[in-house]
Amino acid sequence: MAKRPTITDLARISGVSVATVDRVLNSRLPVREETARRVYEAATEIGYHAAGLIKQRMRHELPEYRLGFLLLKGNYVFYSEFARELELAVSRSPRFRGVATIDFADSLAPDEIVERARRLAAKCRAVALVGPDHPTLTVAVEEMKAKGLPVFSLLSDFAAGIREGYVGLDNRKVGRSAAWMISKAARRPGKVALFVGSHRFHGHELREIGFRSFFREQAPEFTLLETLVNLEANEITQDTLLDLLSRHPDLVGCYVAGGGMEGAVAALRQAKPAEMPAVICNEINATSRSALADGVLTMVISTPLAALCRELLDLMAHAIETGAANAPGQTFLPFDIYLPENI
Repeated sequence: MAKRPTITDLARISGVSVATVDRVLNSRLPVREETARRVYEAATEIGYHAAGLIKQRMRHELPEYRLGFLLLKGNYVFYSEFARELELAVSRSPRFRGVATIDFADSLAPDEIVERARRLAAKCRAVALVGPDHPTLTVAVEEMKAKGLPVFSLLSDFAAGIREGYVGLDNRKVGRSAAWMISKAARRPGKVALFVGSHRFHGHELREIGFRSFFREQAPEFTLLETLVNLEANEITQDTLLDLLSRHPDLVGCYVAGGGMEGAVAALRQAKPAEMPAVICNEINATSRSALADGVLTMVISTPLAALCRELLDLMAHAIETGAANAPGQTFLPFDIYLPENI
């Protein structure tokens, strides 16, 4: 039977004295965060029985922040999963104890988003929003900044130069990647459709720019149809794609640049075109996995939500602790690509 690790073993492995370990365990005197973390990591490594207590003591010493998050349409799988990842990241943050206040906008209307954002701002130390690049929202962000409240844009940028920072994907590269795949996967040159949620979403506009610029530069033999706005609604996407498939038998590709993936999949399953177009959508979930496996979707571009949440929380805590950045910037995360062969 293996010997149970002792406090002496823990002190030796972590490279500190027994007295220091005792202070970490019992909070007798202040211990540097770096030292406490080293003791905790050593305790976890050797299976020391009080590793959980050390972690609890460490968190007790951390500052506590209430953070606000405004997402879109809570009944959508992507945003409900986003909310779960935010709550998990807040509960596990190594630099603060946090309370996540999460709200969902029912529509894409700027007035509703601003109203909900202001409610969050009234009770939080920092806020992060998914919203349109609209003058109404820019004014609200200016007001929040004047009060010392850091505001971050998520997934799609807004109020550039005013908000604290953007955290999300490089949307122009996302658009070009979607176009590249369609140009390679389409059975022949033909017509290509593009859906965006709204041109007020800067991220969607950048995806459209990247998408169109790739075809213009690298695959001019394809014909891009006029961009369609689906308001990120599955019903609109489904009905519109069904109409496109009936009117354009030479449709060889389609990219849904924002929400509406479930509607696109439903339309393709219903229409059952003799020659399936190359279709690119966003975010991996049960519906998109099944569609990839069945050959309905060609590729799914997905946001690494766990990594995004961790990065966002570090930036929010830093802004609270050090003040607004002199040069508000952008944080791009690498996006995930799912194909039928790697799901």
